[in-house]
Amino acid sequence: MAELLALCGSLRRYSQNRAALQATESLAAPHVGFQWARLAALPLFNPDLEHDLPEAVARLLEQLEAADGLVIASPEYAHGISGVLKNALDWMVSSPAFYQKPVMLINTSPRAHHALDSTREILTTMSANIIDDACVELALLGKGTGLDIAQQPEQQAQLLGGLERFLAVLSDR
Repeated sequence: MAELLALCGSLRRYSQNRAALQATESLAAPHVGFQWARLAALPLFNPDLEHDLPEAVARLLEQLEAADGLVIASPEYAHGISGVLKNALDWMVSSPAFYQKPVMLINTSPRAHHALDSTREILTTMSANIIDDACVELALLGKGTGLDIAQQPEQQAQLLGGLERFLAVLSDR
């Protein structure tokens, strides 16, 4: 059984990034478990708290430890990575469990590449193992927030293909 940890860099209830992650979860085979990181619960990163971790941070690090891989989807804000995702990554940066952790990235707006490029740079600096063949770009711009991505044949095929390639890498580990 593969255990995946989903990180959504948007706090919006009807975020396209959240919808893409939910669609990925719904397309996964029964032997694939999804856990959701509660990024909204994390306090702002403060290294002074690392010796007495807040409960939400401790839970995130436990999820990271248990995960075989991370699936990340995040919006771009003003050509940058979302603050909520950057904060979560800052909390994970010193965890030995993050080293070489396989990562699948989902980008819901291919023309918004600045944050994706920045996310890749941050993850590479943190020694993550970004699985390029599993990364997916969905052209959802202008499709609204009520879109059921898992029911759209093109997006479904992209997500399923990326997920299958990701799981193949995980099974080889």
